[in-house]
Amino acid sequence: MDKLSPELVFSILVSNNRLKKSDGIILLEGDYHNRVAQAAELFKNGWAPTIVVSGDTDKPEVSSIHSRHLIESLLKENIPAKNIIPEFKSQNTWEQGVEIMKIVKENKWKRIILVASNFHQFRAFLTFLKAMKEFGMQIEIYNSPARSLDWFKLKPGEPYGPRINLLEGEFKRISTYVNNVASFEEGIEYLKWLENQA
Repeated sequence: MDKLSPELVFSILVSNNRLKKSDGIILLEGDYHNRVAQAAELFKNGWAPTIVVSGDTDKPEVSSIHSRHLIESLLKENIPAKNIIPEFKSQNTWEQGVEIMKIVKENKWKRIILVASNFHQFRAFLTFLKAMKEFGMQIEIYNSPARSLDWFKLKPGEPYGPRINLLEGEFKRISTYVNNVASFEEGIEYLKWLENQA
């Protein structure tokens, strides 16, 4: 059997990342309210005491809903307002990584859980890994993609095609956004290190 490609190994590892109790859950803006349930469930199950809602782009081709609306959705999920931190500066995934690292540094957090959609989790994680290194930090970043989302079916009102069609574009961005993402190999090495943390 041929050796598995770094892309495949990385994808398997990210999709099966084991969580640890953390300081914050990072809910990335996008994909309507479909990521909210994942973040709320993590909070209610005690994985972290804080949810950071990150991103506030108003470009419909980039994002599908403002972070302010995501906060409203979290409140409807009975997440206390005092446990939600808004991050409204970032306009894209790289800026989200940068702004979150500022929050992590300010609060002296050691662990975070990253929540994106199933198709976006891979690039988001590599972006946050790159941002962490740019800040000269070494924290634990765990992956918890919104697993309840369909890959092949559309919900009424969703403007783009099935999420499976978005996956290819995400991997293309990983190969072209070289200044803003870590490599697959770096991701694998980091996940290996992560697994060995107490």
